[in-house]
Amino acid sequence: MYAEALNTYQVIVKNKMFSHAGRLKVNMANIYLKQRNYSKAIKFYRMALDQIPGAHKEMRIKIMQNIGVTFVKTGQYADAINSFEHIMSESPNLKAGFNLILCYFALGDQDKMKKAFQKLIAAPLGIDDEDKYISPGDDPHTNLLIEAIKNDSLHQMERERKALAEKYIMTAAKLIAPVIETSFDIGYDWCVEAVKTSQYVELANDLEINKAITFLKQKNFTQAVETLKMFEKKDSRVKSAAATNLSFLYLLEKDYTQADVYADLAVTSDRYNPSALTNKGNSLFLNGDYERAAEYYKEALRNDSSCTESLYNLGLTYKKLNRLENALDCFHKLHAILRNSAQVVSQIADLYEMLDDPNQAIEWLLQLRNIVPTDSHALAKLGELYDTQGDKSEAFHYYCESYRYFPSNIEVIEWLGAYYIDKKFCEKAVKYFERAALIQPTQVKWQLMLASCHRRSGGYRTKALVPCFIL
Repeated sequence: MYAEALNTYQVIVKNKMFSHAGRLKVNMANIYLKQRNYSKAIKFYRMALDQIPGAHKEMRIKIMQNIGVTFVKTGQYADAINSFEHIMSESPNLKAGFNLILCYFALGDQDKMKKAFQKLIAAPLGIDDEDKYISPGDDPHTNLLIEAIKNDSLHQMERERKALAEKYIMTAAKLIAPVIETSFDIGYDWCVEAVKTSQYVELANDLEINKAITFLKQKNFTQAVETLKMFEKKDSRVKSAAATNLSFLYLLEKDYTQADVYADLAVTSDRYNPSALTNKGNSLFLNGDYERAAEYYKEALRNDSSCTESLYNLGLTYKKLNRLENALDCFHKLHAILRNSAQVVSQIADLYEMLDDPNQAIEWLLQLRNIVPTDSHALAKLGELYDTQGDKSEAFHYYCESYRYFPSNIEVIEWLGAYYIDKKFCEKAVKYFERAALIQPTQVKWQLMLASCHRRSGGYRTKALVPCFIL
């Protein structure tokens, strides 16, 4: 319908009596932008800019923003920079500031990236101070008013705007830190110091923690630990976040004593931190204290019902405690949240098998096959379950599929070899036992099985004796 819309707009804007042609040209430019006709989009945005009076400053800024974005889409970063720089000088905002950083990053201009970052953190948020939501005294009327506005639509909008600002700043810092200085470490420190002198001073701690997480991604565990340990004397929220990450780090390094120490510190600093409670549960789980681990996972879920890590680990804990119905309930809840999680579906199938319900186990394994069709273990398990139910043809099909994706599973190889012997196709069984002999050359039974196959297929003097001489 874009063509019809453009034709209609053209008819209207040609009418000299129509006084809002500039606004309609913005709509036309938006259509061209959606059609990826960028040159025409820019042309109509500029025509609209010429026709909209200076009194409509906000609309002109939005048009400039669209012009800048269109230039970015065409790779004309220098022209885009002109638009965004104009916006940041006339009416600075977070979106334009972030786009300006992206453009300078694309051009590799280190100094301009720094200046653009400073402009971004200086952009006004346009929200009131949080202090207005704190009750000044015991006046019941004032307290009632504050309670009413604490979660009204305006405060929700302010929180969303602040969260968006923090997201822009965090993303910008992660983007430019490795390139504005000689190393990522120095670049990130510059970003942190810049934020500390801005209105987002409380975000500096989050940036430091993010720096530690980046070190983790780079597998620089020593630097990550050093960075996180700096937060031990900070306020409780930041201390809890840092201690949670330290606990996780020590769990990865299998230093369970230190992991438990920092898990305790994280929980003590912030009892309502679900990640801290989950890590404490993990520490207890690895030490074999499953009952207490379950309590911490449940507390984490009470604080945050969407904490999927706690729910998954609680299911594993119930499994260890042989409370299979409870474990199944956990994984079913998790499956409702993570519909395509292979791990969750695999656990449900395993639990149904443990509960002696092979039909349900097969049903869930078939779902798992749809998610990860090349999982040789799941295919072998399907073969095993069909075999126990006496359905040899289905068992053969899935064992063959498993062998196709992973031809080194001894159990699968042995079953297929035995299947062909049972069906009197000894010559076909030979290739499976030959592979088994290659995988386990010191295992005598494969050589004997080979000899048996050759004997049954008529190769008495030659093939049946060869494996014996190899031994």
